[in-house]
Amino acid sequence: MIPCPYCHSSIHDSSKYCSVCGKTIVSGAQIPSIQARGVIQSPLLLNHPAASHGHFGQMFGLDPRITVLTLVVDAMLFGGSVVTLGASTLLSVPAGIALGFITYKAQRHWYRDDRESAIIKGLIVGLLTAIPTSLPGFLTIPSGIVGLVHLLPRKKRSGSLV
Repeated sequence: MIPCPYCHSSIHDSSKYCSVCGKTIVSGAQIPSIQARGVIQSPLLLNHPAASHGHFGQMFGLDPRITVLTLVVDAMLFGGSVVTLGASTLLSVPAGIALGFITYKAQRHWYRDDRESAIIKGLIVGLLTAIPTSLPGFLTIPSGIVGLVHLLPRKKRSGSLV
């Protein structure tokens, strides 16, 4: 057993991630082989927020601002479809594409997701928005709550959501 360099909890020698804080654990002996494979250029990158792929909030969370935007856009689209008896349904596809792109950019910049995670979340939000139902509200609210909980500790530590 070795101590985690971040939270000092005991972890198994062969563990890649700390089971308590979720940070990537790399021993000095592993760094040359990792650099040789081209996976990580610098051990300093291990402290990047996106490096902790095992963290529940990072994997499943949406930035709360994106959740609110998704709810507003979906309410406008769904309400418009009901009022026009489905004639405005064609607007949901371009709106879904735009919202997916906005989600991607926001998740990368505000939530600090890696590229692949942000693309997946953007595609999910865009697809759910393009479907002319009230489905995004039921699915994005839990992700927004997870995202808010995930961002709160970072806000307390740094003083702002940078």
